[in-house]
Amino acid sequence: MRRALPAALLLLALTGCATGPSLENRGAVTAPPGDSHHLTIGSAGFTESDLLAQLYAQLLNRAGYRTSMITVANRELYEPALESGQIDVVPEYAATLADWLNAKTHGADATPVGSPDLDATMRALRGLATPRGLTVLPPGRAVDQNAFAVRADYARAHHLENLSDLGASGLEVRLAAGDECVQRPYCEPGLKKVYGIDVTGVDPKGVGTTQAKRAVQAGRDQMVLTTSTDATLDQFGLVLLADDKHLQNADYIVPVVNRSRAGGEGVTKALGRLGDVLTTADLASMNQQVDSWRRLPADVARSYLTDKGLLK
Repeated sequence: MRRALPAALLLLALTGCATGPSLENRGAVTAPPGDSHHLTIGSAGFTESDLLAQLYAQLLNRAGYRTSMITVANRELYEPALESGQIDVVPEYAATLADWLNAKTHGADATPVGSPDLDATMRALRGLATPRGLTVLPPGRAVDQNAFAVRADYARAHHLENLSDLGASGLEVRLAAGDECVQRPYCEPGLKKVYGIDVTGVDPKGVGTTQAKRAVQAGRDQMVLTTSTDATLDQFGLVLLADDKHLQNADYIVPVVNRSRAGGEGVTKALGRLGDVLTTADLASMNQQVDSWRRLPADVARSYLTDKGLLK
């Protein structure tokens, strides 16, 4: 393992790092992909990102790479560090990163390029990432999207399996979500336009917070905005309603690598083995083991990879 930088030095290093190849310097982009055997894996500092970083590191170690890990919670810091090669590999979310890079490249008012269409999202993401010296590896099966949950007994009573069912029911719905929900197209406006759901108001309790889930559990609200890998829903007696008309963007898990250091076949093959097996349900289960059972991300990742036959 390469020795990690002390936290204070790390923040200074990342804050001062270059932004990678300039968009005019296409030679750096078209050079053969590199294959450094000393790789730094980045985590964004929340449970799921820590788990994915551990999964990546353990698979790369098995493939003969030496790895170290650093945590940088701010994308404004870790993405430039990825471009410059101070971080070599980061787990990301396809649509979110596509929109973030698009805004970075074309300005904050640029039309979003992330969409529910995975192929279109990946084309846009790779088109934005490649000039920056980044390679986006193939997405796996796991996706962490915005999702909506209701009480299980409420779903049974009204025969609800998906959001279309809720729209067809004509039920009035008060939604527990972030206050931005009233404007975001994937939230209140989309629920009304795409599904015909009668959203009577937004209760600003945050996205997937305990407070928001308790409001639905108690019947003060009828639905909560959370994520598709939320592992705590059953503790509140809640179930997800399927996004059957694909309102949400394609936030599939994708490894993003610095091309000059980790763009070779070895890294792609090692991380591709995870993408072939990891599902949304698997990720939710691992999140639960860390958040509810207080297991360490490294131990949860090792158990998962061993169970799937990816580690011995």
